[in-house]
Amino acid sequence: MLVVGGVVTLMCVLLPLACWRDDMAIERRLGQAVAQVDSVAFNRTVVRYATPDGRVIIPSQGVLYPAGLNVGDNVRVEYDQANPELTRVAGRSAVLSLLPVGTFLVAVWVVIGLVVTVLRRFGTQV
Repeated sequence: MLVVGGVVTLMCVLLPLACWRDDMAIERRLGQAVAQVDSVAFNRTVVRYATPDGRVIIPSQGVLYPAGLNVGDNVRVEYDQANPELTRVAGRSAVLSLLPVGTFLVAVWVVIGLVVTVLRRFGTQV
């Protein structure tokens, strides 16, 4: 159980670090635009925007930090000019990943603690 908890903890630490890395890439070569929200799903929110040179960009992985967006909304986005696929909602950052990741991590350790307690109570070695 401790190995599972350790692996999940490592993943939960790496996720905000990856978000921070993406934010740094965007800020290094910052581009800004107004995007239209085309679709909203559990795993991805698709937006469409035009760059100053006239290219229309639809990031295949969706936009970063999409909470609260609805289909048809117009939203300001920031993107990496060298890689316009890397796009986030303007004004949002990796800080937004800390609460859900932290909450998930606490829940995982509570469940692990309960499982270990139940197994010990019934005499099974962990």
